[in-house]
Amino acid sequence: MKKNLSLLGALLLTPLLLFCQESFKITHGPYLQALGETGVNIVFTTNKKAISWVELAPADSSHFYAQERRKYFAAEHGIKTEATLHNVRIGGLSPATTYRYRVYAQEVASHESYVVKYGSIDAGQVFRAELPTFTTLNSKAAQVNFAVINDMHQRNEIIRKLLQQVDWKNNQLVFFNGDMQNNSRSEEQIFTSFMDTADSMFANRIPMYYARGNHETRGEFASRFANYFPTETGKLYYLVRTGPVCFVVLDTGEDKPDSDIEYSGIADFDEYRTQQAAWLKEALQRPEYKEAPYKVVIAHIPPFGGWHGEKEVAEKFVPLLNAAGAQIMLCGHLHRNVKKTPEPGAWNFPILVNSNMSIIKAKADASQLQIEVFDLEGKKIDAVTIKPGR
Repeated sequence: MKKNLSLLGALLLTPLLLFCQESFKITHGPYLQALGETGVNIVFTTNKKAISWVELAPADSSHFYAQERRKYFAAEHGIKTEATLHNVRIGGLSPATTYRYRVYAQEVASHESYVVKYGSIDAGQVFRAELPTFTTLNSKAAQVNFAVINDMHQRNEIIRKLLQQVDWKNNQLVFFNGDMQNNSRSEEQIFTSFMDTADSMFANRIPMYYARGNHETRGEFASRFANYFPTETGKLYYLVRTGPVCFVVLDTGEDKPDSDIEYSGIADFDEYRTQQAAWLKEALQRPEYKEAPYKVVIAHIPPFGGWHGEKEVAEKFVPLLNAAGAQIMLCGHLHRNVKKTPEPGAWNFPILVNSNMSIIKAKADASQLQIEVFDLEGKKIDAVTIKPGR
């Protein structure tokens, strides 16, 4: 009996011992979030608790080690963050400027009272490797290219095939328009579902902006979603202005009433959308929106179809967008391609719903905003042309 108990104890301790013996390392990322004209968030994870920082250098001919580079730490309220999820906000940057960066993390072995003991340091590659770069946005740029995918539901092979159609040398930003995963159960799921693929293809150098879908709201990890996709405002709805386009990114929430049995009493999206509408009314009066030649709405759930969430979008958001001259709404959710023309008394702009097997690619310049939809094989299946307006 004692022998069996000893064997059981050894089996239970094995995972803990392996974790303790595992070398400290950066496990996922880095990837860019909330990139604007003067700042960016750089996000990555480690396998053990650590402090972290980013070193930044201009994208010039100098070696990264030509001089000491400024360190930007992950910190809150004057204290460096001890965590496995690292979110470094860098501000004070110049618009339309390219920077090189390198991420660092140092294990915190223990922290008791005033004494902190540190372990190993891990960092992004620098020797014999090209450091990742990013370019801050430019509201005065003559043109901008962007891409949109949605409803991937953890299908990395589809994500990769669609994103391979993007001209990365000329594409400035990407939108994930909801339901990139089936639900939200863990940190590891975020990365294995889609972010590791995104990072390997573009996300460490080209910004990705997230419009949350209804499937990201489901599961025990859903309340931590925003930690992995930070915004400048801390909200999951926001404006992004670059070149001649202002993007209005909305969080349409869930598609059924809050009381539905599927949500187990945890949903409060009606009030959330009401609060969001109050923000939207104010945001649509900002110069970055009003002065933009093109006004594009990114929202997962469309304002038609008759479901509760669709009716909420139609009743709480669309009248404000109509009054403010929104020019097109890009949606997902339906898993099929749909194009709606303006309907008097409903929406004053076209609505383009992208399927779960196609990608939107768009280019805006002084003469027009050309939005095209391509299927999995790269065949163009739809298009909308928007002329500039104020």
